[in-house]
Amino acid sequence: MAHDLNKDEHLRREVIMHSPVIAIVGRSDDHYYTSYQVGEYLIKEGFTVYNVNPNLDDIDGEEVYKSLKDIPEKVDIVDVFRKSEALPEVVQEAIDIGAKTVWGQLGVENDDARLMALGAGLNYADNICLRTEHERLFKGLKQG
Repeated sequence: MAHDLNKDEHLRREVIMHSPVIAIVGRSDDHYYTSYQVGEYLIKEGFTVYNVNPNLDDIDGEEVYKSLKDIPEKVDIVDVFRKSEALPEVVQEAIDIGAKTVWGQLGVENDDARLMALGAGLNYADNICLRTEHERLFKGLKQG
């Protein structure tokens, strides 16, 4: 069953907890960009991260895939750092590869993409930073 993760913090926690494989669409190789920093954070937290950017070949020696369909394993979360108008196209790719969740980063939101994802059975979040949510929902547990 698909869930609108913007509406339920408990469900966001569950999705993050049970999603070890994340594809970052639009990840940059520039260390000053948020997309790069979020990827580094997720890797340090133990997630398997696949970089997707048709304009790059590698990020710090790690392969960058041209599209979601090129990733060699099942993806749990598709984390999107693209313009909002590109979100429906990314959602369609996520549907095509059988991803479980599409997550639009801060400033990335699109009502058509939301309806498309939820209608196809994917969980959906937008305008929420995956790193910030992970830190908020889990970091306190590790320190306590």
